[in-house]
Parts: sequence; C-alpha cells; structure tokens
Amino acid sequence: MADIILKAFNETVFMTFYSTIFSVIFGFILAVILTISAEDGLRPNKVVYKILDVIINILRSFPFIILMVFIIPLTRAIVGTSIGKEAAIVPLTFAAAPFVARIIESSLREVDKGVIEAAKSFGASDFQIIFKVMLKEAVPSIVSGLTLTIISIIGYSAMAGTVGGGGLGYLAVSYGYQRFQKDVMIITVIILIIIVQALQMLGNYLYKKLNK
Repeated sequence: MADIILKAFNETVFMTFYSTIFSVIFGFILAVILTISAEDGLRPNKVVYKILDVIINILRSFPFIILMVFIIPLTRAIVGTSIGKEAAIVPLTFAAAPFVARIIESSLREVDKGVIEAAKSFGASDFQIIFKVMLKEAVPSIVSGLTLTIISIIGYSAMAGTVGGGGLGYLAVSYGYQRFQKDVMIITVIILIIIVQALQMLGNYLYKKLNK
C-alpha cells in the first residue's frame, strides 16, 4: 500500500501544482483587465468590465463536480481524454482561475489611491502603475489569498479523484470506500490534513515576511 499511497500523493501534487500555475496565469490576466476597466480604474470600460464580471460570476457559481462534467468535451479536446491526472487539470484550472481573479482584483483595488495618484504625477505609465506600484503594494494580500486558493484546489483535486481524476481522492474512494479498507481512508485524510496545515503555515509565514 505504501507504493500506492505514494503514487496517489504524487498525482495530487502534480494536479495541484499545474492547476495553480495555470489558474494564477489566467486569473492574473483577468484581474488586471478588471482592475483597469473598472469604473474607478486606469482605463474605465463598462462593457469590458461587465462581460468579464458576468463570466467570472457564472464560473464561480458552478459546483465543481458539475463543472467537471460540463466541460468534459473541452477537456477531451485539450488533453485527449477526460480521465486521469492530466485531464483533471483542466476543470481544476477553470474552477480556480475565477477565484484567483477576484482575489487579485480585490487586492489591487485595495491599494491606496494616493499612491496611484502620486505615481501618475511622476509620469508613470499604466503598465508601471500596475506592475511597479499596485502589484508591489498588493503582494502580501495576494499571497494570503493564493494560499486559500491552493488549499481549495487540493480539495477539488480530491473530488476529481472520485470520478477518475487520480490522486488521493481516487485512493480514498477505490480502496477506503469501495473495498472497505478504513485504514486507507484514515491515512488519506491525515495526509490531506498535513498538506493543508503545512500550506497554511507557509502562507502565514510569507504574508508576515512580505507585510514588513
């Protein structure tokens, strides 16, 4: 069982790592566009903001298990299959990216307007204001939010395992539930708790360091 548990652990790490990377990339792009096009943004655009706002809200309203099933055709088109750890990355990214977008958007918009106005008075471009002023000021808040995102992705990945996504979720269902091996179920839960606790501690540590 040790080899099986290790394999499931590695699959969970694989899904979480790549889903986090992709969701942060897409979420950051969406957040920047939302921040710029907001009513009080650098380049207000009601149409762009409203469209993205509605799309993000729709994606966030989907329960993850339904989202997985709903985008199976897209998953197959991208990965070539709807089963396995690689296929699970697609719905995991779709589920996490809107959440990341809201976290980063909120963090960017919390930056003191006086700092932004000061940067404008010095002739800073929109690019410089976003990346050298707003992003720099918002990093601690973003790190704290991303910690919660990663923890959520781990929970989603366990759910993905119940429908063939692999990882610790699949192990818990196939061995712990279907084969009545309660010890496997308990070990799986303990591993997930340890991972979540370690990530939360790391996130808190980074937040305190960056906030100084």
